[in-house]
Parts: sequence; C-alpha cells; structure tokens
Amino acid sequence: DPALKGLVLDLRNIPGGFLDAGVAVSAAFLPENVTVVSTNGQIPSSRSVYKTTPQFWRPVAGQDPVAQFNAKTKGYFKKIPLVVLVNEGSASASEIVAGALQDHKRATLMGSQTFGKGSVQTVRQLGPDTALKITTARYYTPSGRSIQAKGILPDVMLDETAEGNVFAALRTREADLEKHLSNGKEAEKKDPEREKAREEALKKLEEESKKPLAERRLPEFGSEKDFQLQQALNRLKGMPVKASTTLAERKSESKDKD
Repeated sequence: DPALKGLVLDLRNIPGGFLDAGVAVSAAFLPENVTVVSTNGQIPSSRSVYKTTPQFWRPVAGQDPVAQFNAKTKGYFKKIPLVVLVNEGSASASEIVAGALQDHKRATLMGSQTFGKGSVQTVRQLGPDTALKITTARYYTPSGRSIQAKGILPDVMLDETAEGNVFAALRTREADLEKHLSNGKEAEKKDPEREKAREEALKKLEEESKKPLAERRLPEFGSEKDFQLQQALNRLKGMPVKASTTLAERKSESKDKD
C-alpha cells in the first residue's frame, strides 16, 4: 500500500515460537546476510550464528516465504519506518526479533523490558523410547548481548496506561524464577524494592477487580484505548510521546540463600 507510511510490529505477550520463524520475520525487515542471533555454549555443536539467508528458515510449500514476501512488497518493508512494541510477556523468539531489529538500528523499540528467556534447549536421544531435554547454550543478539535473565530493554519505556503501570510489578520474568540460568555476562543483584512494588500492585489488582469490566484500566491490545499502541503511532507520526517516568531497567536479581 503506497499510503502506508510506517508500521507497528506488536510483540507484546508473544511467548515465543520456532527459532527459524523468528529469523525469517527479522529477515523481512533487515538486509540480506546480516546476523540475527547467535548461540554459545560449552561444546562446539552449541555454537551457531543465524543470518538473514534462506538456509536459516524453512520453505513453505517448497518456496522461500521471505523471498516471496519481498518480491510481493518490492522490498518496501526493509526501509519503512518501524516501531516494535514489547513487554514482560515478550519472550524467546520475540526477543530474538526485537534484539536483532534494535541492534541493527532498524526499529525503535517501545514498551517495557522483556521476559529474558534466552536459553537454548536440546533433546538428546538416550534410547528408542527415551530422551533427555537439557539446556545447552544461551542466545545472543547481533551486538553480543545475552538475552538470558535480562531480556531486551526498549529504546523508549512506556507505562501500561496514561495513568501509569497498574499490574506490571506482578508480571513474572525469567529472573524471578527460582534457580534460573544466569545471564552469563552480568553479575546479579538483589532488588529490595521488588517485593514492595508487588504488594502495591496486588492492592491495585484487588481494587480493579471490583470495578465493572468496562471501567477496568487495561484495554484490549490493538484497540483505540491501547495507550502503548497510541504512543507507537505518535512516534511514527512525529508527534509527542508520553514516555514512562517511573519504569527503569530491571537488573538480573540474585536469590537469597536459605
């Protein structure tokens, strides 16, 4: 559509998917033969680099889906202004896409820090009917950032609503899980304010649950009342954006030992 002046790629609450699909989505917006993601583990077979070339995604009905898309759109989506929306529910493959587009400066990321699921699982066959699934590596963005237990930090942090964050403190991230795999690059620190914020958010949740459905603060994603989407559209239009004044990067947190 020649009238299309910009695009919002909404990856909020996308918990993941196939790695090759994430590479293919990235390739729709990036130049050919650039790195999307790499993996690194203790053994050589766990070390790989995935690029925007057809060998790294599956054909559909015998055809290259990315080549078909680029031919149909005449490569328009490789240069159109792009905003990517992410939140704490964006994990795994969606973090790979977001990290690649951010590192290559192809898109502006807006929203909140992502989940931080940056580990690679491999199935090892032990016998005819037995297999073991183990973690073998971590995912790294093109610039070498580890996604694990940290996630992707947006360029512009956004609250959930115009009034602020209602339930963000209640959302679980990889770093909140017991015995999670560390980031591998950054030391973990205890966040003493985390539990306090969760208690305050629980009180807000109780208050919100008492209201009629139409009065609750969090609207449906994609609707006219979707605050974050409206800020993304404002960014594309060159209009003022209401960035968060309270959100900050969540460092990887250590757990107290028993």
